[in-house]
Amino acid sequence: MSQLHLELSSVGIDFPTPKGPFSALHDVNLKIMQGEFVSLIGHSGCGKSTVLNIVAGLYQATLGGVILNGREVNEPGPERAVVFQNHSLLPWLTAYQNVELGVKPVFKGKKTKAEMREWIEHNLELVHMTHALHKRPDELSGGMKQRVGIARALAMQPEVLLMDEPFGALDALTRAHLQDSLMEIQNTLGNTVIMITHDVDEAVLLSDRIVMMTNGPAATVGEILDVKLARPRNRLALADDTEYNGYRGAVLRFLYEKQKKVEPITVKRTEKPAEQFAVENTSITESKQVA
Repeated sequence: MSQLHLELSSVGIDFPTPKGPFSALHDVNLKIMQGEFVSLIGHSGCGKSTVLNIVAGLYQATLGGVILNGREVNEPGPERAVVFQNHSLLPWLTAYQNVELGVKPVFKGKKTKAEMREWIEHNLELVHMTHALHKRPDELSGGMKQRVGIARALAMQPEVLLMDEPFGALDALTRAHLQDSLMEIQNTLGNTVIMITHDVDEAVLLSDRIVMMTNGPAATVGEILDVKLARPRNRLALADDTEYNGYRGAVLRFLYEKQKKVEPITVKRTEKPAEQFAVENTSITESKQVA
């Protein structure tokens, strides 16, 4: 049985504003097991990225805290690697060098130069990017850049992989390929993964559990859905699977019934008011008559 790996306990965070503190999160409680794949889903502004940033050590919780392997998280660390929606590659470095950038601080003095090179190439192979070792980001497609970003995170050998909508900016086909690669990698390495997504199908396909967040302010965990689909998972086989569609329906009902959010629509008026048009039209007619 998997052991407890990461725990968020009564986490809350306030941000200062000119009108006083803004409560972004309130009383967030979550226990994540070793090797578990957990997705956070919810409407925009529900604090998903804030939760991820607190786990990453980039934000400090106002209340409560995060425990990783029995130790409190209060700053960033190599045991937690983050993959952002934007690949965040340095444009003047090759794919190999971008991965090396993450590896060097972690393994300095622990691996020889040859071992370091072998390790970097191994992680690029995991994401199927060995053919582009010496290419710079401007020579790579969006999906290839994101693969390099994932390889850099994996090469740090993190205990927890944090992913903030990593496939959000990609086209559907590239996104599907990367989802398959991620499932393959996680199955091989057994990393604990926390991923933010807006995509219901992605959440069901990849996750062991889906954490559904309530709308902000003072957002919290609304419901948690256990996804008990057998692994490895095949997207084509699952398309008509009753159990898969049941999980999908449960998430959709939470988002669009229990947490229905109607965005205000602002209509920018471009037409002139009838009264103004009449006055201007009269003035033009009078001017023509005088002429």
